[in-house]
Amino acid sequence: MENLNLSEKDLTVSRLGDTRIDSPLGLSTHYGDLIANYIEENASVTLLQDRDEIIRCVKNKKFLAAFVQAGPRKKIFFDPKHTTAAIVTCGGLSPGINNVIRASVMELYYRYGVKAIWGIQYGFRGFNPTHGLEPKKLTPEIVKGIHELGGSFLGSSRGPQDIGEIVDRLEQMKVDMLFAIGGDGTLHGAEAIHREVMKRNLKIAIVGVPKTIDNDIAYVEKTFGLETAFSVAAEAIRSAHTEAIGAPNGIGIVKVMGRYSGFIAANAALALNEVNFVLVPEVPFDLEGPKGLFPHLKKRLQDKGHAVIIIAEGAGQELLQSDVMQRDKSGNLKLKDVGLFLKQAIAAYFKSIQMDVNLKYIDPSYLVRAVAANAHDAIYCVQLAQNAVHAGMAGFTGVVVGRWNNQFTLVPLKLAISERKFLNPEDPLWLTVIEATGQPFKMINE
Repeated sequence: MENLNLSEKDLTVSRLGDTRIDSPLGLSTHYGDLIANYIEENASVTLLQDRDEIIRCVKNKKFLAAFVQAGPRKKIFFDPKHTTAAIVTCGGLSPGINNVIRASVMELYYRYGVKAIWGIQYGFRGFNPTHGLEPKKLTPEIVKGIHELGGSFLGSSRGPQDIGEIVDRLEQMKVDMLFAIGGDGTLHGAEAIHREVMKRNLKIAIVGVPKTIDNDIAYVEKTFGLETAFSVAAEAIRSAHTEAIGAPNGIGIVKVMGRYSGFIAANAALALNEVNFVLVPEVPFDLEGPKGLFPHLKKRLQDKGHAVIIIAEGAGQELLQSDVMQRDKSGNLKLKDVGLFLKQAIAAYFKSIQMDVNLKYIDPSYLVRAVAANAHDAIYCVQLAQNAVHAGMAGFTGVVVGRWNNQFTLVPLKLAISERKFLNPEDPLWLTVIEATGQPFKMINE
């Protein structure tokens, strides 16, 4: 859960300099003329949403924490005729990457008149000349139709690259704005690039777009790809439920992504309300003992004759981790396959009590990542991309575009990577899951 007691320094966003160029967007500056308006320079979005909390804060003369509101400004920093933009996608795949790429190109090219747009191939690796990955020239014609495809048109990669070499390449290419589309690792990289750019006193805007189906970026209500991910996962749940009811004492197990955060599992369970147990990293559980999962699962089978379980990949890792932990190229711990472990443990338990069960295990992980964005995500991707371009053109830098209280915001990269967002078991989402599934609040032996 994000810390809402932030200081003014925490929320301050960097600007490359004074904005003296008239925006070419042709928007309005007052309401009532049926033309969309520019965002006021000092427009903000408060972190607090409760009215009484805001009133108390004002009465006590405490700092009222607020993000800078995203959106088009009347005055911009870069002259579109002499501006070069670059787009890079990093990390694992997520539905909607191509939507963001295309929408960014369309906004830059048609709305602002920026004609020099480069796509960096295969993540930050594409900045390293030793890999021989030449940038792609991006135009509306080149990106036409890519939003209907999954994956990344530019390719992606994991792992750190030399920050100095990246900034050297940005200078050589005369890039004025870099749009980095990615999750936690990408935003860490973008923040490091921003620091190096500032150290060199370069006028290059670094703007992040939050991409992770895990939805674990702090101070961003929702990352793109989440809705598509749990929609696809819901179809796997449908199959698991069909298998479970089609056999005596049928048990369907579905494993979904969610290394540290259980948002996909929770939302997928609610999207197709046929799940009886949702297991997420934020809520520890025991398997055996009077309050563990197994006794509850046994009772469910005795009462109803079938059960469906959805488990996030990061849940229950403490039950099967070894002393020696390996890491991937991004530095993340390599998780053990908790889904397969759970299947085997359930089978062993019911064999030990001489109760026949029919187990089916489904892992739709890569199906979830690689599909095209659904309608909700597609709309959200366009909005994020357009607001990222508005931010870059206005000279904002070291920021990631987010959404808070249904408003688009500019979150300092340093703040966004300062912590990870988790599903809070005391928030309404988890209560909804508990009430929908009927599972206990805790399945752990005190």
